[in-house]
Amino acid sequence: MEMNARLPEMNAYLFAGLAVLCWSTVATAFKLTLAQIDVFQLVFIASLISTLVLLAFVITKGEVTALWRGFSQYPALSILTAFLNPLGYYFVLFAAYDRLPAQVAQPINYTWAIVLTLMSILFLGQRMLKTDLIAAAVCYMGVILITRQGALSWSTPDGPGVLLALASTFIWAGYWIINIRDRRDPTITLCLNFLLATPIAGLLCAVFSSITDISIGGLAGAIYIGCFEMGVAFLCWSHALKLAANTSRVSNLIFLSPFFSLVLIHFVLGEQLHLTTLAGLMVITGGLLLQQWGASRQQIEFER
Repeated sequence: MEMNARLPEMNAYLFAGLAVLCWSTVATAFKLTLAQIDVFQLVFIASLISTLVLLAFVITKGEVTALWRGFSQYPALSILTAFLNPLGYYFVLFAAYDRLPAQVAQPINYTWAIVLTLMSILFLGQRMLKTDLIAAAVCYMGVILITRQGALSWSTPDGPGVLLALASTFIWAGYWIINIRDRRDPTITLCLNFLLATPIAGLLCAVFSSITDISIGGLAGAIYIGCFEMGVAFLCWSHALKLAANTSRVSNLIFLSPFFSLVLIHFVLGEQLHLTTLAGLMVITGGLLLQQWGASRQQIEFER
């Protein structure tokens, strides 16, 4: 009986672990794929594949009618979120990876959680904690360390690339701010986003790039990204949170992803890892953990 009672929790960690493994590979996959195809091609193909993955999941669950219902009830919201994710977010994120070393772009992208907290204070009226401000300062100190790339000077490896990476965190946080008030099923919402965005991504690719001139390697990489980064990882993570008895413990597994990712970046991409990268990533992780600790303390005080 005890084993059966623990089974959902074990499955929660299993699905969370699969999601973390998927996300650990994507920085390497981004760089390898962008070496063969451009940003427009990658967004289109990856979005198309993710649409098929999510749609297959929705069909399997027998919730196809929920897609039309979700759009008909909230057409403006559906279009807005589709422009934020996948269109806006992945165009900006892939453009950042196209310009930056993976060991710079990937840790910066993880600061979106701090941006989400700050935006929640501004737009949702949530209470500001001292730990929120300290955590934000700590995280951006980590960003500064990472952009040093082992150098003592203040010049960045690519200023526009760093700005793009930071901009992606605001787009992603903005997307989640909007979704906080969205009562639709997250999987249905995401599938609807991709259904609406993929034709636009295809049109942009046809106008500014080429839909046909795509290498086999680039196509394979885009399929992998669309399937695992945009599709399977989200489904696994969402399922893990539903099964978890303690979501905060499961959520903390996400902090393993950037460290696993650095191993792949070094051994697969051949990037020389700088001490400033490791130090910066540890500082960012510390800031995010501090922010989580402050939020959990606030919740405990509220419940009392």
